[in-house]
Amino acid sequence: MPQNYVPIFLFLAVIGTMIPATLLIARLVRTQRPTREKLLPYECGIDPHDNARGRYTVRYYVVAILFVIFDVETIFLFPWAVKFKALGVFGLIEMLVFLGVLIVGYAWVWKRGALEWV
Repeated sequence: MPQNYVPIFLFLAVIGTMIPATLLIARLVRTQRPTREKLLPYECGIDPHDNARGRYTVRYYVVAILFVIFDVETIFLFPWAVKFKALGVFGLIEMLVFLGVLIVGYAWVWKRGALEWV
């Protein structure tokens, strides 16, 4: 039984030595001449003009949360699609009810103006 774990331990040993070795070699090879320009955050060639810790509107977070909610709910479509033939008509009706509730919720959120960015 322990012989089954030998490849795993070998893999961990190789990775455990390769990661520090690669980092050490990269540190020895690279040049270290930090300048003011190199230490600035990169913003597509534009000089940063404001603090990175700026405030965001609440609407940004609402849109993000709604995206996560609707995205997670659509993940339930994948297991249904895999077992589509096994579930038959009952599974189809159940998924149509689920999608109906999802679309009604999406329409309600859209009507309330929660998806307006400005």
